[in-house]
Amino acid sequence: MGRRLKVLLVTLYFPPAGGGGVQRPLKIAAHLPAYGIETHVLAPDDPPWVHRDEELPVPTQAWVHRARFVGPQARRPADELHGATGLERAATQLRLLGRRLLVPDENVSWNLTAIPAAVRIVREEGIDVLVTTSPPASLHLLGAAVKRLTGVRWVADLRDSIVAHPHRRAESAAVRAKERTASAVAKLVAQSADAIVAASESIAEEARALAPCGPVATIPNGCDFDDFAGLEYRGGERFRITHAGSFFGKRTPCPFLTALAESRLDVVARFVGDFRPADREWAQTLGLADRLEIVPYSSHRRALELQRDSEALLLLIPEAGGRGRGVLSGKVFEYLAAGRPILAVVPPDGAAAGLVREAGAGVVAAPDDVAGIRDALASLVARWQAGELDGVPLAPELRDRLDRRARTRELADLLLNLP
Repeated sequence: MGRRLKVLLVTLYFPPAGGGGVQRPLKIAAHLPAYGIETHVLAPDDPPWVHRDEELPVPTQAWVHRARFVGPQARRPADELHGATGLERAATQLRLLGRRLLVPDENVSWNLTAIPAAVRIVREEGIDVLVTTSPPASLHLLGAAVKRLTGVRWVADLRDSIVAHPHRRAESAAVRAKERTASAVAKLVAQSADAIVAASESIAEEARALAPCGPVATIPNGCDFDDFAGLEYRGGERFRITHAGSFFGKRTPCPFLTALAESRLDVVARFVGDFRPADREWAQTLGLADRLEIVPYSSHRRALELQRDSEALLLLIPEAGGRGRGVLSGKVFEYLAAGRPILAVVPPDGAAAGLVREAGAGVVAAPDDVAGIRDALASLVARWQAGELDGVPLAPELRDRLDRRARTRELADLLLNLP
């Protein structure tokens, strides 16, 4: 029997970091060893993440290495600038200037310590394949550098578009400058990576358009059904619809909140995670009062409990000038695993809408169509009042296909069969 394949996964987001960006690299590291692959992870030692989740377990079958984090403190610029005027706003913008000047992103300086650490691990552990997973896109600079220095094969995992991210404000000159640099990173990935893995077909198409030297595979996120084991739905006296996750960039709850206010339905909209001050003020102007519940950032386990114990789940993906159509975020799969009906306020002709329809898991409304959102919400409430809003079990074939382990097996097959 030949030697086991050895893989080094490099990620900025890994426990004790919290938030949605942790789940894909965490589950890759947890499941890859089951397919005969010796798995190593390189992550920052203790950077100032926006969120921490001390309850997330580190995989026991993977070797976790840490490199000292070098970079700016994680911040939420929109929150810091909100309400600031005059000298206070100017001072805040000055504090944020340094991170805006870093390209392709503010985390690029971690490469100063991460590249030497990755080179050492590759040589000492006999790593066969290096996997860099973005965001941030700057990790792929590490991939190219380590491949050049060691000769290791390199796979770039793209969880978001490097060039056309839906939450960037493309009208900003600073953002346009970052996107020009991001385009150079995308070309570097195409020219140097031995294979590219994309979390959605739209990201894969973007990579293929750059004439890559290696294969491009679409391996979406998956459903973590085991994460919901032991969590129960207990019907509430009022209709509860839950959104889990943060708001940033162009993702906004305002059209939904407007629809809720206009509907006059006895619905509790529960938002679990970051809720921007501007969005909170908008909700106050609508007079939603006891129809709005804001739960501060919680552990992943707590967020899953609240998702399961809801009448419905709210999925929000912006149009973003057409950029939102290809988005198939991990949240879509998490909601499917939760087994509750979904109100998908997403581009109707996009990837997320297609999956929700294929699964028969809910209703779809366009992100800016307040009347359509209101009607879709009313239809869910009417079904609940009639006792007809049951859980949403997935068809066995679809469940097997979407299971995170099956998705990790696809990645394992790619890694084991690299030329």
